[in-house]
Amino acid sequence: MLRHVAASAAWVRDFGWNPRRGGRGGVIALLGGTQWIAWGSTYYLVTVIAKPVTVDTGWSLATVISGLSLGLVIAGLVSPVVGKLIERRGGAPVLSAGALVLAIGLVALAFAHSRLGYLVAWAVLGVGMGASFYDAAFATLGRLYSLGARVMISNLTLIGGLTMTVTWPLSAALTQTIGWRDTCLVYAALQFFLCLPLLALLLPSQVPEAQAGAAAPRDIAAAQRNAAAPAQSPAARRILLVLLGSNLTLQIGIGAVLAVHLLTLLQGLGLALAAAVALGSVMGACQVGARLIEIALARYVHPVWEGVVASTLVLLGISLLLTRQPAMIAVAIVIYGFGNGVRTIVKGTLPLVLFGAEGYATLIGRLGMPTLIAQAAGPAAGALLLARYGTVVTLGLLSVLALLNLVLSWSLRLGLRRSEPNAREAPSPVSR
Repeated sequence: MLRHVAASAAWVRDFGWNPRRGGRGGVIALLGGTQWIAWGSTYYLVTVIAKPVTVDTGWSLATVISGLSLGLVIAGLVSPVVGKLIERRGGAPVLSAGALVLAIGLVALAFAHSRLGYLVAWAVLGVGMGASFYDAAFATLGRLYSLGARVMISNLTLIGGLTMTVTWPLSAALTQTIGWRDTCLVYAALQFFLCLPLLALLLPSQVPEAQAGAAAPRDIAAAQRNAAAPAQSPAARRILLVLLGSNLTLQIGIGAVLAVHLLTLLQGLGLALAAAVALGSVMGACQVGARLIEIALARYVHPVWEGVVASTLVLLGISLLLTRQPAMIAVAIVIYGFGNGVRTIVKGTLPLVLFGAEGYATLIGRLGMPTLIAQAAGPAAGALLLARYGTVVTLGLLSVLALLNLVLSWSLRLGLRRSEPNAREAPSPVSR
């Protein structure tokens, strides 16, 4: 018993809790906390303030939601630039600038009294989101810790899975107490006085080699061995890149549709609103549970297989919704929740193991453009489908897209296997 306690204490100590020295625990805690505020003050804030904004301004709900869509499109457009900057200068200055831009955008949002001013504020927020969301954080971890970032990405997404749990109650309480405009100012203050100095002062620009890999704990060292990317010929790399980009973009688009329209879809299947809300809450718990399982198994499973599993679970979950049976709908939500939970991890780890650590930040930035645009377009496309064709047709189309995504996941696995024989003769796996 004492031996197990001592081993656990050594594991915690070796994990490192001083972010300035590159301690993995400290860096993950720092990025996890700032991710909560970044997502909670933008993406998840709209859900809470949408109705108060419409009441206060008289604008339509579509106008209010279009601000977020515009922000996500802008985030996608700046993502390649963000990736290149992180590759060249490190994550600290870029993430710090992202916090500053988010603070400015939130102040502009608080004082927006016209539709134009509202959309301009969201355009500014879009730049900040591109420099603050998961893609920027993943790129930072990859640059700092090379292949050892795989497990850290899993840990970060685990913390990020609690964003709604933490920020929705806070945003709701603030909105009810001081109104939506002052809520935006509170979040602006958090960005400027908390996130900006923490990221600027504590996030390292580089870490010692021992911290990055040589002295890594057992699970990270095992993940590094499992994640070693094969060298690839230029042609094989281009094929894998197209498959990966298509796979990630499609799965993000499907997830965006369900994230926004899940309650509407469940009610369209005959569930009462209370039951739909309860199942939606269950899905969030399943996502966190899936990430815990992934962390436990990361040393044994290649991320390509995790992508196949995630795509399979998403397809199975959406397809089971079409049974329209309450019991099967509950099972479908659980299955989909697990698949969706793994999906976020795969977005960060799969590019790392397919193409290696060199140029990873740049690659993540390039992949961020189509995925963020898909995240912006998905809800609008879903709303159009629901309005014209109804719940069953919408779910049927999503099932077809999920099947296509599963094919892409398998194609990535086959493409990776075919590229492995070229490992000896191929040049560098990633060109900057």
